[in-house]
Amino acid sequence: MYDVAIVGGGICGCSLLYELSKYNLKAVLIEKENDVAIGTTKANSAIVHAGYDPENGTAMAKYNVEGNRMIKQLCEQLDVPYKQIGSLVVALSEDQLETLKVLKQRGDKNGVPDLKLLNHEETLVLEPNLNPEVKGALLAPTAGIISPWELAIALAETAVKNGAEVLLRSEVAEIQKENGVFHVSTGDKTIQSRFVVNAAGVLADKVSSLAEKVSSFTISPSKGEYYLLDKNQGNIVSHVIFQCPTELGKGVLVSPTVHGNLIVGPNAEKGEAGHTGTTADGLDYVRKLSVLSVPGISFRDSIRNFAGLRANSNQDDFIVGESKIQKGFFQIAGIKSPGLTAAPAIAADMVRMLEDAGLELNPKDYFVNTRKVYRFKHMDAAEREQIIVQNPLYGRIVCRCETVTEGEIVDALHRPLPPVSVDGVKRRCGCGMGRCQGGFCGPRVQEIIARELGLPMEQIPLDRDGMNIITGTTKQ
Repeated sequence: MYDVAIVGGGICGCSLLYELSKYNLKAVLIEKENDVAIGTTKANSAIVHAGYDPENGTAMAKYNVEGNRMIKQLCEQLDVPYKQIGSLVVALSEDQLETLKVLKQRGDKNGVPDLKLLNHEETLVLEPNLNPEVKGALLAPTAGIISPWELAIALAETAVKNGAEVLLRSEVAEIQKENGVFHVSTGDKTIQSRFVVNAAGVLADKVSSLAEKVSSFTISPSKGEYYLLDKNQGNIVSHVIFQCPTELGKGVLVSPTVHGNLIVGPNAEKGEAGHTGTTADGLDYVRKLSVLSVPGISFRDSIRNFAGLRANSNQDDFIVGESKIQKGFFQIAGIKSPGLTAAPAIAADMVRMLEDAGLELNPKDYFVNTRKVYRFKHMDAAEREQIIVQNPLYGRIVCRCETVTEGEIVDALHRPLPPVSVDGVKRRCGCGMGRCQGGFCGPRVQEIIARELGLPMEQIPLDRDGMNIITGTTKQ
């Protein structure tokens, strides 16, 4: 019997599990894939938004601004890559200067600090590689960049350290309520829980319909395609560069990443859950629009294209709260942008809602709220020498592009939520994220996973189960 069962292991589900693990209760996260952070959380713009874009008075605005304040401290405590670099919304016409004024007024009302309107000259002083015809910009110094999957993993790992549970490879097939208790079936097992929280992303309406029988909302995924460029493009801009927003979203952005690359995108096309392929037309659209704000991008230096899905619902705002149909069943749904930024604040508020519904919250006497990850690439010579003495595996470079050692990979495989795939290791250590995209280190990473987990090589997938790398032997 659990007190709270969370369906969905994205940034919202992991944030809530972390918050619940602060208390003396039993919480479990149920995820259908073989790892957390494997859906929208791993395929987005990786931006910590300032909070000027959502309409005043909405849940989006409230959680965006609160989450922006919370996320910096979380990243410091849990050793997650984060940089507060600020953002610029650029105006490329006189009409768009009026849009900037509206955004600033909205941001001021939302409580976003230090917003400033810049003229043509001030904008180009900050970002000389912008379109020289830029008319002005809105500067939001509190915006930042982050590694979203690393934050979700860190939150889940820390929650597990504090006694929470994560059930992977457990797709929810049925939710029944009997005598005030939910019975959540995943096929081979049934979880009993007093409360259920639906944080299933683009499948949230499907999960909702299992509990409510007729879902109170619908999700229509929107697909966004991206370019990830080599590190030689990472310094072309030093802020997150947004275009003026339209009814389709915040436009095509250009931004450095916390790992030193440049990300460009997304577009916005009708999507479908489970379908994240890129298209020539979509990527061409991203390229043509992005150069309107930053003309000098070298797309010849693209090292990867990818697409992510946004959980657009038929409601204009985030859906956060108790179901009006099924008492004890709570929704965290329709979490599109700025969902990543908002997630910690949504989680904290959801805990309060659960308490109001009868969940007893007794804080733990001892709660682990820190985490340390050793990254060989960022150590100085003395630190490297010291860690190699402690563990010689740190002296073996496996990923040459990103300078990732065998010691880091082995450490990741023995953390509270160990990866079981090559990309699972990549999300924790960065191996395979460089120029060759795992072409050299991939087979070695696969060998290390098999060795450390005691599994045959052919059982180690690229990412999700079924994405087999090895299908059989060619020679005996």
